[in-house]
Amino acid sequence: MKNKNKKPFDFWIFAAVILLLSLGTIMVFSSSYYFSVKTVGNSFYLLIPQLQYMALSIVILIVTMNFDYKRWGKLSPIILMISIGLLILVLIPGVGQERNGAQRWLGVGTKTIQPSEMAKFALIMFLSFSLSKRKEVLQSFTKGLLPYLMLIGFVAGLVVIEPHLSGTLIIVITSCIILFCAGAKISHFVALALPGVAAVVVAILAAPYRFDRVKAWLNPFDYAMDEGWQTVQSLLAIGSGGLFGRGLGQSMQKYLYIPEPYNDYIFAVLAEELGFVGSAFVMLLFLVFIWRGIKVAMNAPDTFGSLMATGITSLIGIQFLFNVAVVTNSIPSTGISLPFFSYGGTSLMFLMFGVGVLLNISRYSNYERL
Repeated sequence: MKNKNKKPFDFWIFAAVILLLSLGTIMVFSSSYYFSVKTVGNSFYLLIPQLQYMALSIVILIVTMNFDYKRWGKLSPIILMISIGLLILVLIPGVGQERNGAQRWLGVGTKTIQPSEMAKFALIMFLSFSLSKRKEVLQSFTKGLLPYLMLIGFVAGLVVIEPHLSGTLIIVITSCIILFCAGAKISHFVALALPGVAAVVVAILAAPYRFDRVKAWLNPFDYAMDEGWQTVQSLLAIGSGGLFGRGLGQSMQKYLYIPEPYNDYIFAVLAEELGFVGSAFVMLLFLVFIWRGIKVAMNAPDTFGSLMATGITSLIGIQFLFNVAVVTNSIPSTGISLPFFSYGGTSLMFLMFGVGVLLNISRYSNYERL
């Protein structure tokens, strides 16, 4: 029997994401062209797998946007346990793959998955489901908020060991937003602010390379030949883009002045090629996504849907803001991908999974579509 309460999905979210995904794929090819030719002599070396990931992610989007979001609630404890198991597995020497000093991947050769990407959405689903059933417990710190904070801390701790500080911060911030929207007291968060800041400072000081990144952030041109190299090259790319850019495919910094320009610093290449106008258009698409995501969350038919929509929108919005902030040197450099743009399969597939869930929630939300 057809559900009479089911409405069309939110067109603005769908259109913004498809445009971002399309532009992102074009920029992956543009930014990886020289690297691919220089590395293997094939200009499509990174584009072909990205197109495969794109096709698979669209299938995931279509399936999840037509899958009743309420079913994810009962599955969320199992999904969270699986993600925690994978996070532990990736830390085992000889099991997890190591790249550039970080052990974040499971798989064989180039066919890998990044468990931390799964953990982000698993935690969102579990927190949303659990809090929708017992949100009144958050009024108590020890019996309510503390157990959730311990769970978040455990998951975040596994991610920071990899090490993956930016992923850890995203997990913690997104989770805290869900807790706050579920009814946690502001006074509890204020009390936790000091130890939270202290923990971040300790994490930075514990790893010399993180402290070097902070120094390079404050004075990037003083460290232009080492820790500040990426930042300086990124700023040069953005500055040389001007108003309308050099033109698609005409970036100079992608000639390996920016290491792996198709990844974390792809926004700098975009700014160089498409200029301020192109960059502003991409940022506008993300803002449209955030605006409509908030609208879905505010008008969701139940608390579970509202919290999950809040978590998914916050996760993607925060990751976008963090990436642009790093590329423009507004915050210290840290490895964080630009949603729907940066090269990689695991992140893209889970992002599209999250968007699919958000679109499904929008089909039950009560608000004006256009």
